[in-house]
Amino acid sequence: MNEGDSGCPKLGQLVRIKRGRESEQYAIIIDFDDRKFVKLADGEKRKFDRPKRKNLHHVELIDYVSPEVARSLEETGRVTNGKLRFAISKFVNESMTGWKKGDSLDGERRCN
Repeated sequence: MNEGDSGCPKLGQLVRIKRGRESEQYAIIIDFDDRKFVKLADGEKRKFDRPKRKNLHHVELIDYVSPEVARSLEETGRVTNGKLRFAISKFVNESMTGWKKGDSLDGERRCN
């Protein structure tokens, strides 16, 4: 799923916010609102009880669906904020394992 253009969003899917005050941060889809909007939460700033409503064009869909979050949402319709935080940190930690010493978060190498 490149740049959020292809694919269909799923419950429990991780997204990177591209527009707005929370740009460049990660969140998880916890609900759908119409065909064009999703509700996002990260378990920290945006709790499950107060999700952020975002236009699908303003988020980048990441090809990662948290099985714990998706299962919890399907079974009970709810998910704990701790599970949301865990799923985001797990993805970030796994994606950073390929980094080398000296790499920075913006993808450029430091010259130290």
